[in-house]
Amino acid sequence: MNFNNTNVRNNKRKALTTGPKIVVIGGGTGLSVLLRGLKEYTSNITAIVTVADDGGGSGILREDLGMLPPGDIRSCLLALANTEPAMEKLLQHRFKEGRLKGQSFGNLFIAAMNEIHGNFETAIKEMSNVLAVTGKVLPMTLEDVKLYAKLEDEHIVEGESNIPIKNGEFGSKISHVFIRPEKAKPVDEAINAIREADCIVLGPGSLYTSVIPNLLVEGIVNLIDDSSAIKIYIPNVMTQPGETDCYNVLDHVRAIIKHSKEGILNYIITNIEMIPEETLDKYQKDGAKAVIITEEEEKILADMNIKVIKDKLIDIKKNYIRHDAIKLSEIIVDLVMREKRN
Repeated sequence: MNFNNTNVRNNKRKALTTGPKIVVIGGGTGLSVLLRGLKEYTSNITAIVTVADDGGGSGILREDLGMLPPGDIRSCLLALANTEPAMEKLLQHRFKEGRLKGQSFGNLFIAAMNEIHGNFETAIKEMSNVLAVTGKVLPMTLEDVKLYAKLEDEHIVEGESNIPIKNGEFGSKISHVFIRPEKAKPVDEAINAIREADCIVLGPGSLYTSVIPNLLVEGIVNLIDDSSAIKIYIPNVMTQPGETDCYNVLDHVRAIIKHSKEGILNYIITNIEMIPEETLDKYQKDGAKAVIITEEEEKILADMNIKVIKDKLIDIKKNYIRHDAIKLSEIIVDLVMREKRN
């Protein structure tokens, strides 16, 4: 046995347990990317994840088994997992043939746990134990919520997966989104995590279909507002066709405030790194544009008492643009530690 290596691991584990309490709220790829970075700096992480997803493999399981959609939860569990690469590969595997075509094995794992325990929240906890997850992954609510969007042309779009499609067809911007049932209750652990947090992070992730749905759950906005934690919003680095077409940073922030309240945000962290042309071309063909803050936007945000932190935050892998999880996490943890010192 190499005692030096063991001591290093033990010291790192001890340091992580004394790290700041960070609550990250959202869903989708953006959230799981950030979580992979944060677990290198603290083990006191709570990911609160939307359950409004009704598309893909998650949507099929939701319809067939009457369970909450597992897809975003699965991605966050794997992001925080301390497991062998082979296990992660297994849980991310999607079947290529037959009736299970397109379905993720990880989704089926959660579905099995849900059936065994008869409770979605317990199923997530049991899977967290199997994967030796750092921190906690929680569904925002255990209720079967459906997401709706009202467009500026008065059309109502039903269902999370339909929103970008129908919005694109109608060619109208989203006015606001809402959920039914309107009085969906948050899970108790999510309430406690928000109350005890040193830092609450919204995003990154799809603005209207991953981040904002969490703010629509009853009491969550007031809980965030009342918390003594610093509140950070991380807008996406690219616009999303059918959802945030032509949005700038300020548009993203205003949408958050419209669905919550004035003064709820202390900081935004936004990218200023230029994206290579060959990568950008691929996204622009799909109608997506880079979200780069301007000086005018910064002045307006300053008047709103929102501090802007800007940095080069791009990570490009296989021609896909993502946030640089390590750099983003460093910024967040540094902010929290500075606030604590003050």
